[in-house]
Amino acid sequence: MAEKVLTVGGGGREHAIVDALARSGANVCAVMKNRNPGIARLAKDVLLVKETDVAKVVQYARDRSIDLAIIGPEAPLEAGLSDALRDAGIGVVGPSKKAARMETDKGFARSLLANHGVPGNLRFGVFDALGPAIEFAKEADFQLAVKPVGLTGGKGVKVEGEQLKDKDETLSYIKEVFDRSIGGVGVVLEEKLVGEEFTLQAFVDGTRVVPMPLVQDHKRAFEGDLGPNTGGMGSYSLQDHLLPFVSKDDLALAMESMRRTVDALSKEDCVYQGVFYGQFMLTSKGPRIIEFNARFGDPEAMNVLPLLDSNFVDICHGIANGNLSNSNVSFAPMATVCKYVVPTGYGLEPKANLPIEVDEKAIASEGAKVFYAAVSEESGRIMTSSSRAVGVVGIAPDLERAEASCERALKHVKGEAIYVRHDIGRKEIIERKVERMRAIRGLCT
Repeated sequence: MAEKVLTVGGGGREHAIVDALARSGANVCAVMKNRNPGIARLAKDVLLVKETDVAKVVQYARDRSIDLAIIGPEAPLEAGLSDALRDAGIGVVGPSKKAARMETDKGFARSLLANHGVPGNLRFGVFDALGPAIEFAKEADFQLAVKPVGLTGGKGVKVEGEQLKDKDETLSYIKEVFDRSIGGVGVVLEEKLVGEEFTLQAFVDGTRVVPMPLVQDHKRAFEGDLGPNTGGMGSYSLQDHLLPFVSKDDLALAMESMRRTVDALSKEDCVYQGVFYGQFMLTSKGPRIIEFNARFGDPEAMNVLPLLDSNFVDICHGIANGNLSNSNVSFAPMATVCKYVVPTGYGLEPKANLPIEVDEKAIASEGAKVFYAAVSEESGRIMTSSSRAVGVVGIAPDLERAEASCERALKHVKGEAIYVRHDIGRKEIIERKVERMRAIRGLCT
């Protein structure tokens, strides 16, 4: 009999999760606040409810005799859903509320890294009052990244010299964070890092950390890495599962940071069982930790899960039961390019509530996959929201062909007011990143 698996969340990340589960033969029941058409089509049963309504989600899991649950977004983790499901006797892929503080409480995360000497940490200060934060910022002899302590949907961080043009704007934003209680009450001030970002995701069963292919996301709204920060416009991965500017030694150092962090959490009675997301900056001094997240990345899940050769249900059981094995996890040696279709104005003043047409069969014929994100299915029509609508992923033996596949597939997504950042995964922008890293590393030789 097929496993009954509950998924929580209704975005592109969760569509990729459900797609991987379906390929592994699971019977999926899905909880989401919006009706994601891709998830609804693959699931045996759907409950439309807020993902943070812990009591309703747990009751639904009991009513459906769920064997295993996978929590996609961070908000239900912060609400304690993973703990409540475990208390109900259900295996969970998703850390406890305490362990999820690695994402939901940036002050806790930085302090844990510092207290346990985790490599890759950086200079920082954590403040729950405005006065000391302003004093720290004025005295700092380095540029700052300003991070509200709690969740902001990936849009609360502002960096001096980028979104904040000078020290005065930095001080003003710190005051705004406190005045408006952005992301809760408090702020983390960190040294600004210079380099190239990369994402390392891993399956974690409490002690073992099993890596997935590296991915590079693109946060800026416009081509050439210009414009406002967003939740992510798209991403790519390579067939060797590295990145053009990341060496095997760099990867080993990032993995050591992740292993040491998981070990530190265990020592703090926060055993971590779930997907662990490491956002790193490769600098002149090697990989440094930007942040950790307590779930798959979005869009990064759409790059790695389609490449999974192993049975995803077996991996999830290994995570939930604490007996995950590296030998049970393998990914196809293929490259991927994901580009998001977003509403015009996304990142500034996005248009919303407009119909979008997606020809799934034509996209598949181009060697690509489509994952629905922040859309809703209403009366047979797919309607956009103010956030990312559809992720289109080209998959091929090398990056050039994966990018071409993605571009061909994008022609089969039509809408009145949509935008795509087309340069993601293209040779020119990647070569610029490689040359930039060479220059940064050369400064120290």
